Amino acid sequence: MVFSSLTFLYLFLPLSLVFHYVSKNDIFRNLSLTIFSLIFYAWAEPMWIFLMIFTAFFDYSMGLFISRNTGKSLAKVGVVLSVIVNLSLLISYKYGGFIFDNLNSLVTLPFSRPTNSLPVGISFYTFMAISYVVDVYRGDVKAQRNPLNFLMFISLFQHLVAGPIVRYKQIANQIEKRTINWSKMSDGVTRFCIGLFKKVVIANVAGVLVDKYLVTNLYELSAFEGWFGIAMFSIQLYFDFSGYSDMAIGLAKLFGFDFDENFRHPYAATSVADFYRRWHISLGKFFRDYVYIPLGGNRKHHDRNIFIVWFLTGFWHGANWNFALWGTYFGLLMVLEKHLKFILDKTPRILKHSYTLVLIVFSRAIFYFVDFNKLTYFVGNLFVSKNSVSPGFLTDISMHAFWFVLVILLCIPWDEVFDASNPVRIKFTKNYQFVRPAVNVFLLFLATLLLVNATFNPFLYTRF
Repeated sequence: MVFSSLTFLYLFLPLSLVFHYVSKNDIFRNLSLTIFSLIFYAWAEPMWIFLMIFTAFFDYSMGLFISRNTGKSLAKVGVVLSVIVNLSLLISYKYGGFIFDNLNSLVTLPFSRPTNSLPVGISFYTFMAISYVVDVYRGDVKAQRNPLNFLMFISLFQHLVAGPIVRYKQIANQIEKRTINWSKMSDGVTRFCIGLFKKVVIANVAGVLVDKYLVTNLYELSAFEGWFGIAMFSIQLYFDFSGYSDMAIGLAKLFGFDFDENFRHPYAATSVADFYRRWHISLGKFFRDYVYIPLGGNRKHHDRNIFIVWFLTGFWHGANWNFALWGTYFGLLMVLEKHLKFILDKTPRILKHSYTLVLIVFSRAIFYFVDFNKLTYFVGNLFVSKNSVSPGFLTDISMHAFWFVLVILLCIPWDEVFDASNPVRIKFTKNYQFVRPAVNVFLLFLATLLLVNATFNPFLYTRF
């Protein structure tokens, strides 16, 4: 089940909200939310629900064990054991086939290739579980005593499939007691509708163009069409994932939770480092707090630490060498930017923004093509192509003219252009409150119309 499905919108969500709001206290609300979250997860893959439940109860136990042995060497044993078990499960299910293929290419292995499918959300809930155990060890949070509450934290359907990676300490108090009021509910509905609009109207349309230019017509593309195709994938990836995050944050508000932002207008960035401070923020913070800083951060071996973090970030996205190359690419860019900061600081903003966009869009080719033969062909074709622009290309541009304008408008960081004290923003915010319900209804109605005739359209990040 996905957020952008009619089943979710008109069956699962209404039922879960009704049961949540008729529950007389937080104990029953948590029980109801846990049950619905497990149903949500089991809807498509019931076999993997037991793996997630095992992870939840194992790390719940490790949290209690560490708490009872605070200050003792046994506490560190608990952390190490938790990390080993969690990463072993992640590596086994996500990277088992990849490891087998690479070893088997060197020496013939005496056993067959693992055929397990990837459990949905395992990359996200594994990192959530690890962060909880480490934070208990560090003394940043108290261990959760109620196993049901911890299972709810891990299995919340709002973040389960594709994040954001929610830290336990961010919502610990809200697990015990949540405040739900009309203002938060209204904000949640608006945020969800915006995310749904991003997914259905922007990302799905971009996906059609991506399939046309990067799949169907790959070997017939001109250089210009190649750049166009990979730019469309950049748009698809951003609006698909940020749309999901918007929906997750909005849904969380409807149930009384406040999730941190996961995107802050990344295409307004003026450097690669700035881009990734705005993109998938929860993943960046995880690697910063649990890998980069423990390795030494900015204090020592800075360049090495950046490369390690980005190599791991690449592999986190998928079990293939193109993701490792993608991570290495950004590790190199981050290091270069650090050493060339004195030049970049003097560069005009428009040039910094342009160079950032070019590097980001180019990186999407590495991210998109798992097949290295296709990747090398496509990259070469971006710069030297014997093909001319097809007649249908101009037709695609003209047919999507309004859509392109909409994409540009949605990429502009209006909250940065007009700060909170700006009279234009104040007036808009005040007037928007009166029309917001109508806008929400329109966005939901439009998305529903498009979904009625649509095929299954999962979010891209569910595969990671």
